[in-house]
Amino acid sequence: MDSNGKKLTLSDFKGRWVLINFWATWCPPCLKEIPDLVSLYESRKDVMVIGIAMDYRDPKTVMKYVKSMSISYPVVLGDKKTAAQIGPVSMLPTTYVFDPDGKPAVYKVGLVSREDLEEFMREYSRNPPNQQRPSDTRQQKTDKSARKSG
Repeated sequence: MDSNGKKLTLSDFKGRWVLINFWATWCPPCLKEIPDLVSLYESRKDVMVIGIAMDYRDPKTVMKYVKSMSISYPVVLGDKKTAAQIGPVSMLPTTYVFDPDGKPAVYKVGLVSREDLEEFMREYSRNPPNQQRPSDTRQQKTDKSARKSG
């Protein structure tokens, strides 16, 4: 449930990229990436961002950060049980990206940027995993050295 009491499920956002960002108010890299996430959310109708605040003592503190950082996307007050529904969160920030079909696409532990996220979405859209030619592998798409022709 987000801070407005709305229950959020991945299926609600079918047809859009969904970025689930685990963050904390005491985490400098988390706070650094929030403006990029806000910018991405506000400028692209095909992207949904959900922030999940972790490791907090007082929900009011989280809401103060949401307001002061002008976070316009939904924010959920999370815990280990919330995180377990998405995937492992070993460090903050951690961001999970789901494709427009609701399938897990990638996750990143550490700082993400709008530029990196948009580049990933572009590449993924060009070469979705289920439409690979038989000779393609995930490794080849991410490892530029594997593309050398012989």
